[in-house]
Order: sequence, then structure tokens, then C-alpha cells
Amino acid sequence: MKRYLMDYLINWKNARKRKPLIIRGARQVGKTWLMKEFGRTHFENVAYINFDNNERMQILFDGDYHIPRLIDGLQLEASVKIKPQTTLIIFDEVQEVPKALASLKYFYENAPEYAIVAGGSLLGVAMHKGTSFPVGKVDFCNLYPLNFCEFLEAVGEESLVELLRKEDCQRDWKLITAFKTKFIDYLRKYYYIGGMPEGVQEYVDSGDYGEVRKIHRQILFTYEQDFSKHVPTIQIPRVRSVWESVPTQLARENKKFSPGIVQKGSRLKDYEIAFQWLLDCGLIYKVKQISKPGIPLKNYETDFFKIFIHDVGLLSAMSELDVKTLLEGNRIFEEFKGSLTEQYVLQEMIANGITPHYWSSSGKAEVDFVFKNDSDVYPLEVKAEENLQSKSLKVYSEKYKPIIALRTSMRDYRWEDQLINVPLYAIGVDFM
Repeated sequence: MKRYLMDYLINWKNARKRKPLIIRGARQVGKTWLMKEFGRTHFENVAYINFDNNERMQILFDGDYHIPRLIDGLQLEASVKIKPQTTLIIFDEVQEVPKALASLKYFYENAPEYAIVAGGSLLGVAMHKGTSFPVGKVDFCNLYPLNFCEFLEAVGEESLVELLRKEDCQRDWKLITAFKTKFIDYLRKYYYIGGMPEGVQEYVDSGDYGEVRKIHRQILFTYEQDFSKHVPTIQIPRVRSVWESVPTQLARENKKFSPGIVQKGSRLKDYEIAFQWLLDCGLIYKVKQISKPGIPLKNYETDFFKIFIHDVGLLSAMSELDVKTLLEGNRIFEEFKGSLTEQYVLQEMIANGITPHYWSSSGKAEVDFVFKNDSDVYPLEVKAEENLQSKSLKVYSEKYKPIIALRTSMRDYRWEDQLINVPLYAIGVDFM
């Protein structure tokens, strides 16, 4: 299974001033597999250490941070001779031994010749008082569920990906449009299967949507267990309530987060800690409203926001989407008032390093996403259906006169005046 983050890891390996690297991401997005595959394909050997329920490593890092002593212990644990430069040291589930996380500072300062990649949920690290985080001594990268192009490659459609990912000046939209039924069919499947690696692999191996959905339910159950493990007891009910409310929040016409849907009579501030926990573990994204598209966008944020989860397949599972919907034309794109489509577009933006906002004008007009690229701000309207009439984008464009306005929909690629319509299946590559 090809993950595009591998290119980043290769560049990190070859960097002149390399720091230990922490791969951030929600549980089960493939961090362990990626680290091992990186070590297998780009190093002579791999020293893999899993810190989960590992008393030996707890004892090792409870001592001092003398590097030769730590290397001796890691070699014994991994049963691998650790050599500078040629051995990849993997710290998996590193949050379970916070002092191992803190040790990365000393590896960077005193032994930068060792290549160390760490993965795991950073939830729980803040719970261990007296343990410092190695600020400025580590590099970070983010791993997300497979995006649509990664999904296409996983199912053996590399040629479709190659067609989409050509440079703008070389992209043949007529040829892409000729294959649109194929793209749309796979996008329909992607809405159901999503990008969690285990679910994608099950589909590749068996083609059984029922088995894929079982995997989704198991992943969701694991997340529920994580809440009990890491979240302060008093906050567990609120974290669960916020998490479980996401499908309902997104299925509304007005997708602005409403605390009353979580619990009648509740207030937004009641859930501030719950939001932070879910954000920290990578399970939700918060898309904040802006009052105007000024730069920097952050200066124009309001108190309102929408929340999404990290994977469209898991959202479809939480929403109890029936597999029969896959057979009903393009209905899946319009399900739950287009929430799956907006979720999909949000994921493609996040995967390309874009932090989106949204714009609303006193409830009279709303643009789904607004984002900065280079020195310009662009509006992006998401249309799940064929009807492309949009008062909101027109209101926004007349008021702020953007250089380009974007719309993504089921329609073919089209550029008219200042409006570009990008097919939904191609929106991810248009951000590259």
C-alpha cells in the first residue's frame, strides 16, 4: 500500500540536520506500518520497540538519559545491533513511556547520528506531570487516512491517478472527463470504505463491504476504549457525547456546531475540554467561521465553527449508511444533506496541508470553505448534487471580488469568467 508521506520520510532521512521525527495521526491510520516499511526499504536494519505495556522500557527510561546505556537497552529489547546512520530506531506507542519521549531531546543534542522515528497517540502525555516535552528538538509530520488518490492506487488504478496528478499545464481534462464514470464509481466506493488502511486492505483482499463495515465498527469501538483510558473521568461522558453527535451535526442544513444537539440546554463552554481532547488525538477537525476573508484568516475568526471527523468511511459507518446506497446512482453524494461530500472535500484539503475556514453572513449566505493559498484567499463551494445554482457564492463574490472562485461538484471541469468548477473526484489534486 503506497503512502505519499513516504517521500517526506526519505527527505527527512537525507537531511543534513536531522532531528528525531514524531509521526502524528489518529489511531489506526497506519503509522506503525509506515514506520516499519520505511525502515525495511531505506535502512539496513530496524530496531522496533513497542512501549505499550512494556515494563522493561519503563524501567530503562526511568534511569538517566546516558545515550550508550539507552542504546544498550534498546538493542536488547529489539534483538538488533543498532548502528548509527544505518539502523532505523522506531519508538511505537511512545506516549506510554513519557520519559522515552523526553529522551528524544538528548538523542538530538548528544547523538544526532541515530535515526529515530516515533509514533503513537500524544494523548496522555500531558497527564504525566514532571515529564518535559522536547520542544524544538524534534520534527513532526502528520499521517492521515488514505486520500482518494492513495485509495485509487491501493485498488490498482495507478493509471487513473497518473492522469489526475499531472501538472496543471499538462492535465488533459477532456481525457479525464472521458473516464469520469470510472472516477465517480470509485469515489462512491471511497465514501463508503474511506481511507482507514485496514478497511481499504479488506476491500482489496475480499471486496466484501460487510467485512469492511465490521472493521469500521471495531475501529470506532477502539476509539471509545481510548476515551476511557486517556480522558479524565469527569470528561468522558462529554467527549463521547460530542463524538457521537458529529453525524447529526453535519446532517443539518446549517452545519454550525450546536451544543443543544449534544444535550438540550447545554452551552458551548461546557464542551471546551472535550473538543480539545478529540482534536489532540486527531479524531475531529474544527473548521472555524470567519467574518470576512482578510489575511491572516485567523484574525477574522468568530466563535462559531463546524466539526468533522477524520475519515469519510467512519462517518458513513457512524451515520449507518446502507451499502445498497452504492447501487443507487449518485444518491450517496447527496446523503445526509451532502455531509459525506463536505467531509470528503475537507479531508482532501487537510491532506494537502490546507487549513480551511468557512464564511457566513448573518445566516443569509454561507460558503462551505474559505482558504488561503500563497497570498490569496479563495472561496470553495461544495455541491453534492447536479443543481449548481448558488446564491451564497454569488453574494460572496460580489462582496469580496476574489481573483478566482471555486466550486466542486459532480459536473465536469469548467472555467467560466472567475469561476472554476472542479469535479469532486479531482478536487484533491487541484490543491497540490
